[in-house]
Amino acid sequence: MTLRLTRLTAPLLLLLATPATAQDRRTVTEPTLPTTACVTLQPGQGNQAREVQQALDKCKGHTVKLAAGRYDSGPLEFPIDTTLWLDKGALLSAIPDPRLFDDGTGACGTIDQRGHACRPLIHIADASNTSIVGDGEIDGNGGQPMIGKTETWWQLARRAQKENGKQNLPRLIVIDRGRNVTLYRVRLANSPNFHVVANRVQGLTVWGVIIDTPEDARNTDGIDPGATDDVTIAHTFIRTGDDNIAIKAGKTGGTRYVSILDNHFYAGHGMSIGSETNGGVAHVLVRGMTLDGTTSGLRIKSDVSRGGLVEDVTYENICLRDNKRPIDLYTAYDAGAKGDLIPHYRGLVFRNVTGTTGRLIANGFDARHVMELTLDGVRFAAETKWETINARFTIAAGGASPLPEGVTGAAPPAGNQCANAFVPFPQRSQR
Repeated sequence: MTLRLTRLTAPLLLLLATPATAQDRRTVTEPTLPTTACVTLQPGQGNQAREVQQALDKCKGHTVKLAAGRYDSGPLEFPIDTTLWLDKGALLSAIPDPRLFDDGTGACGTIDQRGHACRPLIHIADASNTSIVGDGEIDGNGGQPMIGKTETWWQLARRAQKENGKQNLPRLIVIDRGRNVTLYRVRLANSPNFHVVANRVQGLTVWGVIIDTPEDARNTDGIDPGATDDVTIAHTFIRTGDDNIAIKAGKTGGTRYVSILDNHFYAGHGMSIGSETNGGVAHVLVRGMTLDGTTSGLRIKSDVSRGGLVEDVTYENICLRDNKRPIDLYTAYDAGAKGDLIPHYRGLVFRNVTGTTGRLIANGFDARHVMELTLDGVRFAAETKWETINARFTIAAGGASPLPEGVTGAAPPAGNQCANAFVPFPQRSQR
C-alpha cells in the first residue's frame, strides 16, 4: 500500500510493508528540502503570527518559507498538505505572553490542579501530509520572563512542583490526529513544556532534528509519541530536562511499530516508555543509540494507575556512559499509586548494549506478571550490580556481564563497540 502525497515538495515517500520484527512498517528514507515556495516571508516587527498564519492558509497544499531573520509569534494552526520551511538563520520565536497562549480559561501561566490551559506554539490537528523542515530554529523561550509576571515559564514549573500543583505552560509542537507528519532538520529549543507531542497519528517521521533545552528545565520532554502507529525517529540529537524520548499509550490508544534509529542523547531522563502504558506499547526497535550522561538510560516506567502490556521491544547496538540507571525497568513509578491497571513487560531484548557503571534495574510487578528479558551481548563494568525481582532472564549466545544473581550464561566477547560512538552535541555553527 502506498500513502498518497499530493504536493511536489513532499519530503519523503512512505511505503507500508509487513515487518518480521519490531519496527515502523513503512520504508522511510531521508526527507529532502523543498525547492520552491508558494510564499517567502521576510522578518518584521512585533507579533508576526497573523502574517505567518495567513501565509499557511493561503498556501494550503504548498510550502511557506521563512527567510533568515527573527519572527516573533503566538500560536499557529497548520492546514492539511502544507510545509513550513525555515531557512538557515530563520528563528520562529514564541512570545512569552500567557494571554496569547491561553485557551480561554484565563489559566495559562498559572498553577492549578488541572493543567493544560495553554495552546501550543504550533498545532497540527486532523491534518495529513504536513511538514516542518529546514535549518532554522523554533524557540519556545521557556527561560524568558513571562510578560506581565515576575517569573519564567520554567520557574513556574518548579514552583508548581513544590506546591503540589500543575503548571499551565505551552508546548512547542502538538500533533493531534492526522497522517504522514514530518519534522526534518529543524532545531527546537527552550520549550516551556514538552517539545514534540503526537497523539493518534498514523505515520510520524522525525529526522535530523536537534532539541536543545537546559537539563534543569522541568517537564521538557523531547519527543513523545502516544496512541500513534508507524513512527520513525532518526539521526536526532536531544538534550533536555526530562525524557529525551517517551513512548506513551494512555486512554486514547496504544503505540505500535516504532523505529528509533541512530540517535544521540545527552542531558535528560533517557529513552523511555511510559509512564502511561495502559493503551499498550508493542513492536519497538531502538537501534544505534548513544546515551551520554542521561540519568536513566533504557527506561520503562509505569504503575497500577496507568499500567498495561509492553511487549516486543528490542534495544540493539546501544552505548551508554555516566548514567545513574543505565537499564531502568520498573512497575512502581508512583509507589503510592492506586488502581488495577497492572504493568506487564515481556519480550524485551537487549542486544549489543554496552555501558559503564550504574544501577541495572528489572523489577516486575508480581509472580503472575513476570518481566521477561533476553540479554545478548550486554556489557557493563564488573562492579555494576543487577537489582531484580519478578524477572526472568534468558542469556543468549552473545552473553552478558555482569549476570543477575542466580542466572547463568556465557560472558560477552572482549571488545569495545563504543570506542568511537560518542559525539559532541552539534552547535549552531555546524549548520
